[in-house]
Amino acid sequence: QVQLVESGGGLVQPGGSLRLSCAASGFTFSSYAMSWYRQAPGKERDMVAVISNVGRTTNYADSVKGRFTISRDNAKNTVYLQMNSLKSEDTAVYFCTVRVRGMSYWGKGTLVTVSS
Repeated sequence: QVQLVESGGGLVQPGGSLRLSCAASGFTFSSYAMSWYRQAPGKERDMVAVISNVGRTTNYADSVKGRFTISRDNAKNTVYLQMNSLKSEDTAVYFCTVRVRGMSYWGKGTLVTVSS
């Protein structure tokens, strides 16, 4: 079965950096685009970044462009989100997701808290 496990969240000061990882299993990882979403307290879940199956194409939410970078290692079945210049408004639970054969799968998420 499809499994997605996020890691790398934590507490960081404004201006700091974190790298999130999402380990995937149960599907042919290199065949599917992968996405990161986030959900702040009391808000809807929003797309943060998307990467194509072989990593040639990426897209970002306007709020993170120039600060976040999505990447993937198909040999390790892992997608990453490098987050730099973090702001308090980046505080959220971050999820990775994939759509396989018409069904969306989500990890349990990893909490990122940006605070001094």
